[in-house]
Amino acid sequence: MNNNTEKIIQDMQSVIHQMKLDDIEENPESEFEMFECSACAKTSPLAGSIQYSKYRLCNDCVLLYELALKLNKVKNIEEYMEKTEDSRLEEMCNFIKKDSQKENN
Repeated sequence: MNNNTEKIIQDMQSVIHQMKLDDIEENPESEFEMFECSACAKTSPLAGSIQYSKYRLCNDCVLLYELALKLNKVKNIEEYMEKTEDSRLEEMCNFIKKDSQKENN
């Protein structure tokens, strides 16, 4: 990874983290309001999330998506969603397994 890419990543991390802090400052409840991220399928706080078209991404996925855009890895949210499909399915399977284990206990 070259220095320019590292700088882009560091700058983007700072901006995305600050966005989450700003959301919490503006609406403290947003830190505890949860939703299922369209990209990673994890339950995440509303704080720092962004709605892209029909997809709401958690703060971590916002960072990954914005970096992918900036580094020309994807052209739009639909392409990003395609590229994250495997990890999303894996998370859903893990949730189902955990839920099934709870029912069996």
